[in-house]
Amino acid sequence: MISPQMGRAAFRIIVFLVVTSLMLLPFVRPRSAEFVVTIITLVVGLGLGVVLFVLVRRRSR
Repeated sequence: MISPQMGRAAFRIIVFLVVTSLMLLPFVRPRSAEFVVTIITLVVGLGLGVVLFVLVRRRSR
């Protein structure tokens, strides 16, 4: 379903998105445009992480 190299690359991108957005979160003002973009990035990163997890689990069976 997904090659190991592609899985590693996707995992690195997901970790970058999640870690970067978590690092920025304390420094942006709530209810600002930056805050909304940071939250959306965090949600997208976590969602992609769930999708990657499901794809890897399907392949391992």
